[in-house]
Amino acid sequence: MKCQSLSSFFAGIMIFRTLVLVLAFMVANSTALADQQTYIVHIDKTKIRASIHSQDSSKPWFESIIDSISEASMQEDGEEEILAPQLLYAYETSMFGFAARLSKKHLKYLNQVEGFLSAIPDELSTLHTTYSPQFLGLRNRRELWTASNLANDVIIGVLDSGIWPEHTSFRDSGLSPVPSHWKGVCEKGTKFSSSNCNKKLIGARAYFKGYEKFFGKKINETVDYLSPRDSQGHGTHTASTAAGDMVKNANFLGQGRGTATGMRYTSRIAVYKVCWSSGCTNSDVLAAMDQAVSDGVDVLSLSLGSIPKPFYSDSIAIASFGATQKGVLVACSAGNSGPFPSTVGNGAPWIMTVAASSTDRTFPTKVKLGNGQIFKGSSLYQGKKTTQLPLVYGKSAGSTKEAQYCTGGSLDPKLVHGKIVACERGINGRTEKGEEVKMAGGSGMILLNNEYQGEELFADPHILPATSLGASASKIVRSYSESIKKPTASISFMGTKFRDPAPVMAAFSSRGPSLVGSDVIKPDVTAPGVNILAAWPPKISPSFLKSDKRKVSFNILSGTSMSCPHVSGIAALLKSLHKDWSPAAIKSALMTTAYTLNNKGAPISDMASNDSPLATPFVFGSGHVNPVSASDPGLVYDISTKDYFNYLCNINYTSSQIALLSRSNFVCSRKAFLQAGDLNYPSFAVLFGRSAFNASVTYRRVVTNVGKSQSSYAVKVEQPNGVSVSVEPRKLKFEKLGQKLSYNVTFLATGGGKVGGSSSFGSLIWVSDRYKVRSPIAITWL
Repeated sequence: MKCQSLSSFFAGIMIFRTLVLVLAFMVANSTALADQQTYIVHIDKTKIRASIHSQDSSKPWFESIIDSISEASMQEDGEEEILAPQLLYAYETSMFGFAARLSKKHLKYLNQVEGFLSAIPDELSTLHTTYSPQFLGLRNRRELWTASNLANDVIIGVLDSGIWPEHTSFRDSGLSPVPSHWKGVCEKGTKFSSSNCNKKLIGARAYFKGYEKFFGKKINETVDYLSPRDSQGHGTHTASTAAGDMVKNANFLGQGRGTATGMRYTSRIAVYKVCWSSGCTNSDVLAAMDQAVSDGVDVLSLSLGSIPKPFYSDSIAIASFGATQKGVLVACSAGNSGPFPSTVGNGAPWIMTVAASSTDRTFPTKVKLGNGQIFKGSSLYQGKKTTQLPLVYGKSAGSTKEAQYCTGGSLDPKLVHGKIVACERGINGRTEKGEEVKMAGGSGMILLNNEYQGEELFADPHILPATSLGASASKIVRSYSESIKKPTASISFMGTKFRDPAPVMAAFSSRGPSLVGSDVIKPDVTAPGVNILAAWPPKISPSFLKSDKRKVSFNILSGTSMSCPHVSGIAALLKSLHKDWSPAAIKSALMTTAYTLNNKGAPISDMASNDSPLATPFVFGSGHVNPVSASDPGLVYDISTKDYFNYLCNINYTSSQIALLSRSNFVCSRKAFLQAGDLNYPSFAVLFGRSAFNASVTYRRVVTNVGKSQSSYAVKVEQPNGVSVSVEPRKLKFEKLGQKLSYNVTFLATGGGKVGGSSSFGSLIWVSDRYKVRSPIAITWL
């Protein structure tokens, strides 16, 4: 017994020691894991190639770098170094570098690698979340939808949450074989195979390495598909908006019935799934952009982004610059952070930045209060109108502050049962609020806008009788519900209506002036982005609620995510019509032909404001896109790669910062006198000090004749307040197509003492017997 006890004792000690060692290993391993994070590493291509060549290495350049920093770290730390660098992606097309999991020690040795430029921590970007072609004039005037124009093989690359390939919007009937220049593939994955691609959907890939490393866990395949298949609906919606096939009798539960079609419905679609349930990591987005350009896309559409940042640290700006150099136009959403100023994202001058506005199609409702007041709202709810029911303000329907927002569990069923509840927007989703009201026994809901949300009306697929109301009506409803002893209200639903004043700028649409490129007006243009009907996966509820068992083939969404693919599709139309145009020329055509008056002949207004309802170039850029006019703009402002480099020099970027974009050395000229405002952009952003008086600045522009071979233009200027604008020469005479002529514009500050941060606006228009080539002017006093 004693012997057994002794042996058991020593065995226990051995087990204890083993556990201690295992525990120590686990702690060390977890510490090493915590020390590592994903970095996007930028490399000078010329230097690294020379370095690798001198070493006569047979390994790929990125493997050589990874091995060298791993070995150096191991030699310093000996056995303590547990985790080697983990390579995620190599980038060689739209930028040069790689993404990898690195520790601080790895970074130390990476800095010693010849050709190293920078290592930027990976970040999370977010998605910026039928009738449109008719509103844009594509159905009424079919010049751009001729057989010869649509026969060309233009490929639109869509970076988003994937696609539902079986949808009728992606059928390939009548299409010619896949374009010969296409080099992409259709990747296999969860519930997705190569047979899901066809002559319409010609490529599909999924990128998730960065996402999994960012969150430190594998993607949950019960929530998402580890493949290009879409589990969110967003990507399916945007892809069909840009290039979906014509589908007759498309509708959302009977609403908005008509023919759904993409802007260029014969374009081929290549899908790159980069967004998952919690967002999209930059390392994945960069890998997808790099691959898309290599695959052979003509246009890239990105309805995603993050907060504004300098171009040299903005992954999308860097990759877009490389894509533009390869002749690929990149269109991006401006963001949904309006109505606050200087929130516009994706603001690099080589990116087409798209704001969002409404069409004249609405889904109106009528709210009638017990005192007889009537207000117009919006909803997609399909059902009978309510009777006059008791009304309760959410703030009074629960015991917590969250009750006013109708968040989960915040409403008291005793105070809500059988009533219409007025809920504030914010914190949780709009349809989620309705679900909470319904679960608490409520019979209806009114969504209230605050002053910042203005008169913006979303049409949402509510699961109970519900509607949104603008800020002015919401203010009255709040007051009425809290001042009357027994307030009542009713909601009636009026279906689909047309011919409202449009476009109107969405309050959510992000605005300028740009924080990182104030010498360029951003956004560039606006396009339909409010209540847009497009394709939808049948397995995803239209309201995003698990309790909602409805299935639809088309859904209605709002966001700059919806406006961006409109412009991507229109750019594809222009690309097929003008094969030799650069991305900058296409941008110019879309900007200089954009309009600033609505369908009633009045200036475009802004949903965000009651006091000053007119929108400005910091809200809509050059105006609302006009595809037909853009196809024949008369003149274009083209921009070369060198022009962009000079611009970066003039905003005081260092040579190393410029190298992140150029992928090689570019030396700024010390001799040439250039200004940031000399970038040959189709708009003018001018900055003056607030006390400036008689201060002046002169900018140069060059226009290329793409209209009539022999034509004359005279300049017309709409003067901004506080500034005198003069142009020299005042007339331009062209003798042939492709001819370039230059002019100078001088801005003279005549009104000193302006309030810092204030702005005034005007325009410069070159007018011929056939064309009007318009550029907005924005003057800002700093």
